Amino acid sequence: MSQRPYALGTYDAGAGTFPGLVLGDDIHDIRDFTSYPNTLAVLEDWDRAQVSLAAEANAPTSAPRRADDLRVHTPVTPRGQIYAAGANYREHIIQMAVAHGLGRPDASPAELATEAARDIDERKAHGEPYVWTGVSASMSGAYDDVVLPAGWDDHDWELELGIVIGRAGHHIAVADAADHIAGYTICNDLTTRSLVPRRDIPMMGTDWMRAKNFPTFFPTGPWLVPASFVPDPLALGIRLRLNGKTMQDSTTGDMVFGPSELISYISRFSELRSGDMIITGSPAGNGSHYGRYLRPGDVMECEIDGLGIQRTRCVAEKDERSMTNPDHLVITSSVQESS
Repeated sequence: MSQRPYALGTYDAGAGTFPGLVLGDDIHDIRDFTSYPNTLAVLEDWDRAQVSLAAEANAPTSAPRRADDLRVHTPVTPRGQIYAAGANYREHIIQMAVAHGLGRPDASPAELATEAARDIDERKAHGEPYVWTGVSASMSGAYDDVVLPAGWDDHDWELELGIVIGRAGHHIAVADAADHIAGYTICNDLTTRSLVPRRDIPMMGTDWMRAKNFPTFFPTGPWLVPASFVPDPLALGIRLRLNGKTMQDSTTGDMVFGPSELISYISRFSELRSGDMIITGSPAGNGSHYGRYLRPGDVMECEIDGLGIQRTRCVAEKDERSMTNPDHLVITSSVQESS
């Protein structure tokens, strides 16, 4: 019998969070058929946990809950570390070089694009990934409001594929990296563009901490889809719509460094642990390219093939009443089943 696809998430029916097995639009409380208290505990015992999850998915023994009756939290709870790859989509790098004039001061837009493309090819052939760290406290759920901090008006979107670590490791070889992946999710890595450069200390370059770590600036989820149900993470469509208009539409195949290369690189300098998430860079089509940034009332829909859809509404900081979308806008784009 073929394995029925499933996903993992963290949910709340009003009495506290629980780890959920996602089967279409039905959510099964993992605590009803295992001893795992949360999704992080599942990942920490990932090899054995998958046996129990697969068995329950094929022949459920627990009572389901309907997804639209639940609040959706970030898939992994408690949350792990965030490692973020920068400048990791070819077309995105070229667009950013042109939009921000990154290159020779006297270069034309066409020259900036050509030079950026040449630099990318050189880095892919002989260089290394660029990675910074995010703050897990800045993560929010897939349907929670995004709070736009007062004082700046250039908050940007960056849809990314998230890799969730199952098996911990240090000094992981590229050839072994896939064995450490539990699954994949969606993350929108928001950025306040004017806070990126440090003009007061230009020798220090960029300041990702202040530009990217405001509360709610990492909407994540709705699910974690196990790697076994994602045959090729470099062949996924990735799309972001702003108020219904498509702004980003690419494929993960435009990455400069893929998941295995990122895992190997990061693990040289830091021990990767269960529940950590690596976000892999953003495709072309950010607000800085269009000259259009996020405003209160905007609605972003982020979608990656097979990983569901997240829908977040932007609210002004001064109008913040709740991090939770009051309408519980859950997009029930079901995990696809195979016969």
